[in-house]
Amino acid sequence: MNIAAVDLNLLVAFHAMLEHRNVTRAGEAIGLSQPAMSSAVRRLRLLLEDPLFIRAGLEMKPTPRALQLSPAIRQVVQTVHSEILQPTRFEARTSTRTFTVLMPDIGEANFLPRILAMLAQEAPHLNLRTLAMPRHAAAESLESGAADMAMGYFPDLHKAGFYQQQLMRSSHVSLVRKNHPSIGEHMSLDQFIAASHVVVKPHGREHVFEKHLLQQGITRRVVLEISNFLSLLPIIESSDLIATVPQDLADFCVQHGQVRTVSTPVKAPVIDVQLHWHQRLQKDPGHAWLRSAIHRLFSKT
Repeated sequence: MNIAAVDLNLLVAFHAMLEHRNVTRAGEAIGLSQPAMSSAVRRLRLLLEDPLFIRAGLEMKPTPRALQLSPAIRQVVQTVHSEILQPTRFEARTSTRTFTVLMPDIGEANFLPRILAMLAQEAPHLNLRTLAMPRHAAAESLESGAADMAMGYFPDLHKAGFYQQQLMRSSHVSLVRKNHPSIGEHMSLDQFIAASHVVVKPHGREHVFEKHLLQQGITRRVVLEISNFLSLLPIIESSDLIATVPQDLADFCVQHGQVRTVSTPVKAPVIDVQLHWHQRLQKDPGHAWLRSAIHRLFSKT
């Protein structure tokens, strides 16, 4: 027998006949009229080459062949109902799922404590794994499943096949040590240009602010380039260097070190901090729950 010839609806009709032993009642149970149910029984008889159900008084009694098939058909119908047709659920409080998130080092320091505190309350058994990689590799990681989402500034992911959700916007400010000898509460453009600067270039890439300065034709003396945002704090604390960074990074440094912020005399671009994910996970219940929980967390700040 060719399995392509088997109509799943016929198995449902067979199961209903086993349960009710009456064509009319079996049809009512699965939403078929009496003629439609009779037609289904005829098709079953042709398909399985057996009468299957024989009238005996007020009942349609199953034949030996029908009884032989009944355990397998019951199992198929029950499996379809319980495993295939049931909507997928995600129970946050009991899930032990692990999510992999692309995130820069400053995101780990600044965002993870809040996210972990939230998960401890709402999803205590859920696990997170973070990865840092070049921006150009993010799309491939999300497409392949190596990562489940990206959190931060990933402009390369604004393309077909990916979704975005805004978390926050971050402007740029300059960061100096508290007792800087020449930078007070305000900084002029001449002071900014004359000062010695440290620049962060994760994975060697040019940062948004650096590109903006080039477009404005503004040059300054960069005496140090580093690849890690978290290295900034001890460098700024122990030198007269200036770093111009996103506000969220500056806030983190001020909270944890002997540094302060100064308004940047150059109108700087605003960075959109977003969640990004591949379209294959758009309808995944667990992924949707985590996205919603993170967005809700950032909406409170």
